[in-house]
Amino acid sequence: MKDVKVVQYGCGKMSSYTMRYVYEKGGTIVGALDIDPSIIGKDIGEIMGTEKKGILVQAVADAEKVLKETKPDVCIITTMSLMADIEESLLLCAKLGIHAITTCEEAFYPENSSPALTAQIDALAKENHCTITGSGYQDVAWGNLIVILAGTTQQIKKIKGSSSYNVEDYGIALAKAHGAGYTLDQFEKEIASIDNISDEERAELIQKGGFLPSYMWNANGWICDRLDLTVVSQKQKCIPITYEKDLHSETLQMDIKAGDAIGMRAVVVTETKEGITIESECVGKVYAEGVVDENQWEIIGEPNTKVVVREPATVELTCASIINRIPDVLKAESGFIPTSRMGEIKYLKASM
Repeated sequence: MKDVKVVQYGCGKMSSYTMRYVYEKGGTIVGALDIDPSIIGKDIGEIMGTEKKGILVQAVADAEKVLKETKPDVCIITTMSLMADIEESLLLCAKLGIHAITTCEEAFYPENSSPALTAQIDALAKENHCTITGSGYQDVAWGNLIVILAGTTQQIKKIKGSSSYNVEDYGIALAKAHGAGYTLDQFEKEIASIDNISDEERAELIQKGGFLPSYMWNANGWICDRLDLTVVSQKQKCIPITYEKDLHSETLQMDIKAGDAIGMRAVVVTETKEGITIESECVGKVYAEGVVDENQWEIIGEPNTKVVVREPATVELTCASIINRIPDVLKAESGFIPTSRMGEIKYLKASM
């Protein structure tokens, strides 16, 4: 990554890692953007906890100007979790011919949840000769790990996965997306009810760009794409998680009352033409004392294989995955290219 120029789009918690990792791997931050007035004007060194770098965070409203002036090789986007929320940033990068990689969970494999928007970005990126993709923790923990396990298996009947994470670690937008702090009635109305529809209605919503996928919706699609499996059907269900006592959330700046939602389980079941079922769930919630992250996957077949990763450093793993994928982005074909078509993720040596 030596001499690779990067613009950081979104300067919250995740950026404190991505920007530092860029410098540590020989790259240079040439610009930074955010919408938060309390961050705009800060030197990025303050955000990273290092010496000042002489790069001040600028307003997202000036993104096009900043990108045109700095001419980065790649833009790292660490803002929101849904394609619709980062549409503007991705379209801008595609329009300007700037490679982009994002932590947006839906962007991991958006073809199965936002096909129209993905196609629009893909066409624009092809026209302007750049690559757009999504990566992060899921690239390994919900993707490449499973593919490697599958490569050691003679016969697969089912793939089961579960990944838990503390929504406190990822900011207010993600916490709210998981229903943290909602009453059960609010959760049912605003989150769970969305999936109480027929397959036909879901397909129509997807085509119109109105579907709200859970993280595993896109992860299952990524796995099927990488394993060359044909999806016959896919369903999801969001289930609230409660706690028996009041639980404080620093991110939400509130005490979540006992019995209200502290987060949710989002379960996705995918059936394939090849007879392999993929059943996965992500468990995102405000953690009580003593609860830790865990990622476990099981392949049921011949032989059965189960892998459990306890206490993964999810934030750091997400940010390191973004940086390690940059060389793949720079050499990939133009368009919106999921990492399922870039090969396995590889460790990026400190000296390039």
